Amino acid sequence: MKYNSDFAYDLKVGQVKEKELGFLLGQEIEVKRDLKAINTGNLFIEYESRDKDSGLVKTTALYYCFFFTDTRMFLILTEDLKTLCRKYIGTSRDVKGGDNNTSKGILLPLKDLITQTKSK
Repeated sequence: MKYNSDFAYDLKVGQVKEKELGFLLGQEIEVKRDLKAINTGNLFIEYESRDKDSGLVKTTALYYCFFFTDTRMFLILTEDLKTLCRKYIGTSRDVKGGDNNTSKGILLPLKDLITQTKSK
Protein backbone atom coordinates (compact mmCIF):
# COMPACT_ATOMS: atom_id res chain seq x y z
CA MET A 1 0.00 0.00 0.00
CA LYS A 2 1.37 3.41 -0.92
CA TYR A 3 1.38 6.44 1.37
CA ASN A 4 -1.29 9.00 0.50
CA SER A 5 -1.48 12.45 2.10
CA ASP A 6 -4.91 13.30 0.64
CA PHE A 7 -7.34 13.80 3.53
CA ALA A 8 -10.48 13.06 1.48
CA TYR A 9 -9.02 9.75 0.29
CA ASP A 10 -7.89 8.76 3.78
CA LEU A 11 -11.30 9.67 5.20
CA LYS A 12 -13.10 7.38 2.75
CA VAL A 13 -10.74 4.47 3.46
CA GLY A 14 -11.08 5.02 7.21
CA GLN A 15 -14.87 5.14 7.10
CA VAL A 16 -15.03 1.81 5.27
CA LYS A 17 -12.75 0.17 7.85
CA GLU A 18 -14.70 1.74 10.74
CA LYS A 19 -17.93 0.20 9.46
CA GLU A 20 -16.31 -3.21 8.94
CA LEU A 21 -14.75 -3.33 12.42
CA GLY A 22 -17.73 -1.74 14.14
CA PHE A 23 -19.97 -4.40 12.67
CA LEU A 24 -17.63 -7.18 13.83
CA LEU A 25 -17.23 -5.86 17.37
CA GLY A 26 -20.62 -4.23 17.83
CA GLN A 27 -18.90 -1.04 19.05
CA GLU A 28 -18.02 2.38 17.67
CA ILE A 29 -14.40 2.39 16.51
CA GLU A 30 -12.12 5.18 15.36
CA VAL A 31 -9.91 3.82 12.57
CA LYS A 32 -6.63 5.46 11.57
CA ARG A 33 -4.06 4.49 8.98
CA ASP A 34 -0.46 5.34 9.68
CA LEU A 35 1.68 3.85 6.96
CA LYS A 36 4.82 5.56 8.26
CA ALA A 37 4.57 4.26 11.84
CA ILE A 38 6.40 1.00 11.21
CA ASN A 39 9.39 2.94 9.85
CA THR A 40 9.35 5.84 12.32
CA GLY A 41 8.37 3.89 15.42
CA ASN A 42 5.73 6.53 16.26
CA LEU A 43 2.03 7.20 15.76
CA PHE A 44 0.72 10.74 15.34
CA ILE A 45 -2.31 11.04 17.64
CA GLU A 46 -4.19 14.22 16.78
CA TYR A 47 -5.94 16.17 19.52
CA GLU A 48 -6.36 19.62 17.93
CA SER A 49 -6.89 20.93 14.40
CA ARG A 50 -7.04 24.55 13.30
CA ASP A 51 -7.13 25.68 16.94
CA LYS A 52 -10.13 23.49 17.83
CA ASP A 53 -10.36 20.24 19.77
CA SER A 54 -10.37 17.23 17.45
CA GLY A 55 -9.25 13.64 17.18
CA LEU A 56 -8.63 11.96 20.51
CA VAL A 57 -10.25 14.81 22.46
CA LYS A 58 -13.51 14.77 20.48
CA THR A 59 -14.00 11.10 19.67
CA THR A 60 -16.94 9.18 21.06
CA ALA A 61 -15.50 5.84 19.97
CA LEU A 62 -14.87 3.13 22.54
CA TYR A 63 -11.84 1.85 20.60
CA TYR A 64 -9.11 3.20 18.35
CA CYS A 65 -7.76 0.90 15.66
CA PHE A 66 -4.51 1.69 13.86
CA PHE A 67 -3.74 0.09 10.51
CA PHE A 68 -0.04 -0.08 9.70
CA THR A 69 -0.55 -2.03 6.45
CA ASP A 70 -3.59 -3.59 4.81
CA THR A 71 -3.30 -6.55 7.19
CA ARG A 72 -1.51 -5.25 10.31
CA MET A 73 -3.53 -3.41 12.90
CA PHE A 74 -3.61 -2.60 16.57
CA LEU A 75 -6.80 -2.16 18.62
CA ILE A 76 -6.82 -0.20 21.89
CA LEU A 77 -9.46 1.21 24.21
CA THR A 78 -9.76 4.95 23.67
CA GLU A 79 -9.34 5.63 27.39
CA ASP A 80 -6.10 3.63 27.43
CA LEU A 81 -4.82 5.60 24.44
CA LYS A 82 -5.66 8.87 26.19
CA THR A 83 -3.72 7.73 29.24
CA LEU A 84 -0.69 6.88 27.10
CA CYS A 85 -0.78 10.26 25.35
CA ARG A 86 -1.29 12.46 28.42
CA LYS A 87 2.26 12.03 29.68
CA TYR A 88 3.60 13.60 26.47
CA ILE A 89 1.51 16.80 26.54
CA GLY A 90 3.91 19.76 26.65
CA THR A 91 6.99 17.67 25.80
CA SER A 92 9.03 17.39 22.62
CA ARG A 93 6.54 14.70 21.50
CA ASP A 94 3.71 17.27 21.48
CA VAL A 95 4.09 18.44 17.87
CA LYS A 96 2.42 20.06 14.89
CA GLY A 97 1.50 17.80 12.00
CA GLY A 98 -1.33 16.65 9.80
CA ASP A 99 -2.51 18.59 6.78
CA ASN A 100 -0.04 21.47 6.29
CA ASN A 101 0.91 21.34 9.99
CA THR A 102 -2.50 22.73 11.00
CA SER A 103 -3.00 20.05 13.63
CA LYS A 104 -1.41 19.26 16.97
CA GLY A 105 -0.80 15.78 18.20
CA ILE A 106 1.33 13.44 20.21
CA LEU A 107 4.08 11.39 18.61
CA LEU A 108 3.31 8.22 20.54
CA PRO A 109 6.05 5.58 20.47
CA LEU A 110 4.79 2.23 19.22
CA LYS A 111 6.63 0.62 22.14
CA ASP A 112 4.15 2.38 24.47
CA LEU A 113 1.31 0.42 22.85
CA ILE A 114 3.17 -2.84 23.34
CA THR A 115 3.98 -1.99 26.96
CA GLN A 116 0.34 -1.04 27.60
CA THR A 117 -0.79 -4.38 26.22
CA LYS A 118 1.67 -6.37 28.33
CA SER A 119 0.73 -4.57 31.53
CA LYS A 120 -2.96 -5.50 31.32
